[in-house]
Amino acid sequence: MKKKRGRVSTNKRSLTYHLMLLVPAVIVFIYCYVPIMGNIMAFQNFYPGLGFFKSDWVGLENFKILFMMPDTLPAIRNTLLIAVAKIIGNLIVPVTFALLLNEVRLRWFKRTVQTITYLPYFLSWVILSGILINFLSPGSTADGAGFFNSLLMKAGFIKEPVFFLGNKQTFPATIIISDIWKNFGFNTIVYLAALTGIDPGLYEAASVDGAGRFSQTIHITLPGISQIIVLMTILSIGNVLNAGFDQIFNLYSPAVYETGDIIDTLVYRLGLVNQQYSLSAAVGLFKSVVSMILIVASYRIADKYAGYKVF
Repeated sequence: MKKKRGRVSTNKRSLTYHLMLLVPAVIVFIYCYVPIMGNIMAFQNFYPGLGFFKSDWVGLENFKILFMMPDTLPAIRNTLLIAVAKIIGNLIVPVTFALLLNEVRLRWFKRTVQTITYLPYFLSWVILSGILINFLSPGSTADGAGFFNSLLMKAGFIKEPVFFLGNKQTFPATIIISDIWKNFGFNTIVYLAALTGIDPGLYEAASVDGAGRFSQTIHITLPGISQIIVLMTILSIGNVLNAGFDQIFNLYSPAVYETGDIIDTLVYRLGLVNQQYSLSAAVGLFKSVVSMILIVASYRIADKYAGYKVF
């Protein structure tokens, strides 16, 4: 009888946990799986009044039009350039920062620096875009230049204010640097956790042999976290077509479309602004297929070289 009661109570707890998961599962199904039906529009001449079932089928015609459009190839090029630069920057800067922070011995200073660098990660790009627009503005103060432009002019780096968000030459670099600034503090957590797994005895032995802090970092610390660095790099390959829609959408303008327009913003303009639903669906489906291939390839590489498995 005791065994049966134990089984019944266990089953009741399992049922409770499954019921708790029911609501999130329904939400994921509605917002992630139901919209997949919209990919049908990529193969149709879709009209909202006719719906999915009455709109004319055109096969791959939308994809042909897509690659004939003058905005498509620049958007793909910009997406790759910005995304790859973000991946590299969000790898090098957090690793470097983690190594420097690991050398700090004052706990209160270390925690303070960590807290300050984490804060931007928890702010949305809607908020940060307003801050950046005012901070980088070429003319928002009494002296005719924004805060950052004023600093550069007083330091002698520039003679006239630079419109960082309105100049097609400076816009990509501004996007990349601001993204790294927002995320590097939070990304540092992974590498700080990896640093705690290194055997302190290795540093003591190296110190006895006369190795300085720099030599210890090169020969002990970096090899000790090399596996997690490789893993994070491989896993980021799957996001190579995600250049950050929310960031760019809140910061870009028609003046920088040539170097700042990405696949996601192109989909937004085609679908919601120009109401070309079939073309926007074709762009989105193209990106999804390429992203799926890259994600599968990245997990295969992660399994082979870093021993990481999802399932």
